Amino acid sequence: MTPWTLVLLALGLSADAFAVALGKGLQLRAHVLRTALVFGAAFGLAQAIMPLLGWLLGSAFAEAIAPFDHWISFGLLALVGGKMLWEALTPDAPADAQHPEHVHDTEAFTVREVVLLAVATSIDALAVGVSFAFLDVNVGVAVAAIGLVTFALSFVAVFVGYRIGTRFRRPAEILGGLVLIGIGTQILIEHLTAG
Repeated sequence: MTPWTLVLLALGLSADAFAVALGKGLQLRAHVLRTALVFGAAFGLAQAIMPLLGWLLGSAFAEAIAPFDHWISFGLLALVGGKMLWEALTPDAPADAQHPEHVHDTEAFTVREVVLLAVATSIDALAVGVSFAFLDVNVGVAVAAIGLVTFALSFVAVFVGYRIGTRFRRPAEILGGLVLIGIGTQILIEHLTAG
């Protein structure tokens, strides 16, 4: 996997975290820097751990799956990307209906909330990590890149949400989904046309 493809993959995977952090920034009235650091660190760490776990799981079964590994990589990336596109293009419920417990308490967040959001936004990275077992990927570099990109984008997203709202959420999710589907398609084509 080329460095450019890895950066695109990291950007695609971080789209969910970016969207959630953007929404959190929209809710804030104070403590923006603290919130940005907490969400950036939590999301970045979760996005780094999940693909590593996926890679370990995929590596355990790599030999048995080798004859059709490119189809698995394509399927996982297309599934994750398609899910992101679906969520981006499906109308949202009103914010108050989604999280009624946060309507009046717009400055606070709990450790439980941060952990749940970090895990929820990184499940896709677990599936992508499984595909790393079948690809020519330096897992350490990939995990670090995904974690750092997610940290940076989530950190910035809290400030962006605080300043201008959620107008970039849908475009980020759409772009992220398309990038993941594109990378999966590239992997499939390379394996089908090789030798």
